[in-house]
This record gives sequence, structure tokens and C-alpha cells, in this order.
Amino acid sequence: MPLYKKIQPNSFDAPKHWYAKALNATIHPTVSFFFSLDTDRIVNRYCHLHPIVDRDFLIKILSYEPEYFFWSGADLLNVTSAGGKRQMVLIETNSCPSGQKSMPLRDDFQEMGGYKTLIEQTFLPQMRKKAPKEGVLAVLFDKNNVESAGYAASLAELLNETVYLIEFTHTDPDPPVRVQDEWIEIKDENGDWLRVRAVYRYVTQKPWSRIPLHCKTFIFNPIVACLAGGRNKMIAAKAYDFLNAEIEKSGLSISIPETIWNVSKEEVPLYVNKMGGQAVIKVPYSNAGQGVYTIVNQRELDNFMSLSFDYEQFIVQSLIGNYQWTSKTSKGKLYHVGTVPDKKGNSYVADIRMMLHATEQGLKPISIYARKAANPLVGQLESSDNSWDILGTNLSIKLPNGTWDSDTNRLILMDRRDFNKLGIGLDDMLEGYLQTVLATIAIDKMAQKLMNSEGRFRMDLFDSLNHDTALLREIML
Repeated sequence: MPLYKKIQPNSFDAPKHWYAKALNATIHPTVSFFFSLDTDRIVNRYCHLHPIVDRDFLIKILSYEPEYFFWSGADLLNVTSAGGKRQMVLIETNSCPSGQKSMPLRDDFQEMGGYKTLIEQTFLPQMRKKAPKEGVLAVLFDKNNVESAGYAASLAELLNETVYLIEFTHTDPDPPVRVQDEWIEIKDENGDWLRVRAVYRYVTQKPWSRIPLHCKTFIFNPIVACLAGGRNKMIAAKAYDFLNAEIEKSGLSISIPETIWNVSKEEVPLYVNKMGGQAVIKVPYSNAGQGVYTIVNQRELDNFMSLSFDYEQFIVQSLIGNYQWTSKTSKGKLYHVGTVPDKKGNSYVADIRMMLHATEQGLKPISIYARKAANPLVGQLESSDNSWDILGTNLSIKLPNGTWDSDTNRLILMDRRDFNKLGIGLDDMLEGYLQTVLATIAIDKMAQKLMNSEGRFRMDLFDSLNHDTALLREIML
């Protein structure tokens, strides 16, 4: 049975909304200092380190007000080149991302932490501008009940109103959610359908298949943010490319692995070979670590080619591994910095999730956490090694019954105990923040291009950018 709860005011219970290891963690001073920086200090520091960057343009970027993409999270890799040039590389951007349950409190006396901050500073201002006055409030989710319930409890408390928390999966044959005349409606305990005036959405698996693009109910984030790149890696790659061309003279750019889009399955081996036999293949519309295939040898490529997929188009990206085994690209080789070696001398691949939200002062960071791979980063690969175990960092685990779990043993917190393991500092976090801001803006601008002046989705343009028949059939207008 799908989860269905009526969340009442004054019901927020912190142990239900954080991982146990994060609940009583103390934020690291460097991370706390990072969150304390205002725009002027960030700009001064960044321009001091990057003197060719246009200062006025950077201020404008950090003050950007999104039209559609209000809540985003980027996955970043700390990498270096053979010449020792370190950088933060953007792997992907997520709409409606996780992060709160892994973030130590920034203020010990604010027990709702980032849940309250995001609802208070981002969701409520947008809802008050765009939502109708009549109807109930709902939080819809398909995974991550911990954070979804945290947002629901925070919303109920801030508005002193009942909030419906409802699980809404794409596999449920009889969900308690429907769309009627472009309104989201939910079924109450008596079987009556209630109109919803605003939805806080944590539906992340193919959300466009059951939540419409055109909706009178206010949806946060709207579905166009997912199709424009928040849950669509194909369009995201093009959005990054478009923005990089637009801001080229500013001295800023989004750093991503070399990316080839619109690749048919039959073409995949050709592009993998072009990158030296090592690459990453992605199903563009999957997330939570699903649909990503790291290829380092012929065996792994053969395994990929033997699989069947629902979709027709793929992305091929350069693989970032260790110096001895990493993709050859036009910009040379990049390889993982990795975690600080442990007592056994092992270093691990780790990625960093930076989560942002839109405020009156611009796009601001609200949580950070990191994840490490299951196996150490080795200098030489054995033929029997599974490269995903060395390179894959996502904590989500899809169980045989279709539900989700998390491997929290690989979670790295931004606390006094874990943070130093990452080997990063304040300037690395500033670079990651800026990369996340740029990626969020790129996707928001793409969303604006995909909507016409009447607020209707431009399916013809989307089809030309992302011609995948299977995907197009899923989209609910």
C-alpha cells in the first residue's frame, strides 16, 4: 500500500527526518564559514583567484531569479590534471534533490534546519505568488520518505495547516492522486477527491509520466524543470553548452566531462573507442544511480551492449578514473583527487552534492554532503574488477520489490569528523557552488525556451532537441 498521511502542525520530529549519523553531528567550522559568506565576500574572493572573471557579471549570476527551477542539486567531482590543475567538474544536476537528511544543523537552536529554510524562503514565496487560494496542500513523493515527510511537517507548522503526504509512484495501478481539468486532486480517507492548490514535489522517477506540464495547481518544481535538464541529462548537456556560449566573454564556464549526445545504442562502441576504450554511458532520463554504466574494458562494453532499454538515445561521456586509466579527450586527461588516504593507505572516489534554493538574494546553498565509492581507487585495474564499484558513488539502492534504500556507510558528512577526509577547502566549495549556480541557470533558461509566451510547452522544439519516441510518449501535457 502506498504511504498516505495527514501531517498536522507541530508534528515535526527531528529523528524522523535525518540520518542517525547526521542527527547529532556538529558542522565543520570551514563549512559553517562557507555558509556565512555573503555575495560581496564570495565575489571578492573568487575574482581575486580568477582575475579574468567579469566581476559585475558574477554578481548578476549570483543574484539570478529563476522562473522555473527553484530548487536544485549538483553532483560534483574534485579532479585534477597531470599538470596539477585542480577543478570541480559537474557530473549532473537534479531537480527536487536530496540533501537535508544528510546535513548537520547550521544552528543548534533551529531544529527544522534546512527543511524550514527552504519552505520559508523559497516554496512559500513562490506559492503565494502563483498558487490559487482554494484547495489543500500536498507533498507528493516516490522515494525518500524521510525528507518528504520533513518538508511536509515544516510546511504544516509554518502555515498551521494540515498537509497531505502521499506516495505517488509510476507503478501504482490505483494511486490516490489524479489530474482533473488540469488540477491535481487527491483522494481522502472517505473516498472523496480534494482539489490541491499547491504541491511540494518529490516525485523524481519519470515525473512527466503522471504530473502534467500544464497545471492549475502550483507545482514546486514544475515538470518543465525536469524535462529541461533537471531529470533529463540529454537536454541538460545542451543547456550547459548553450549557456557556456552565452557567457564565454565573462571568464566563467560550466566544467563538464567531454559529452556526446543523441547517441544510438549501435553507435556507442564507436564513441567509447574514440575515448580510448574508457567512457561513461548514461540513459539520459534515469537518476539515483540507475542507468549509468562505467566502461573500462571490452567485457563491460559487451555487458552493456547485451542489455535492452526502453529508450532510443544515450549520452556518452569521458570517464574520469585514476591517472593510469582515464579517458583521452581533446582537453587531456583528468583523474580523481580522491579522499585523503585512510590508515590502510586506501583513497576513494567521492562526489559532492551541492544543493541550492532560490531566494530574494539569489541562488543560495542550503546543504552539502558527499558520497564515496564502495571500493578503493586503485592505480592499476585487474581484468576482473567492476569499475562501478570503484567509481559509482550514489547511495540509493533499488530493491527487488521496487522500493528504495540507502547505503549510509558511504555517506560523508560536512561535520568535524568526516569533512577532512575529502581533502577540500573553502575555495573548492566556492567553485562547486558557482558550478551549481551556473548549471541551475542553464537549465532554467532552457525551461524558459521550452515554454511559449502563453505558458504552453513547445513540444516541437523539445522534439527537435530530444527526439526519442519512447520519451515523447511518456510526457503528460
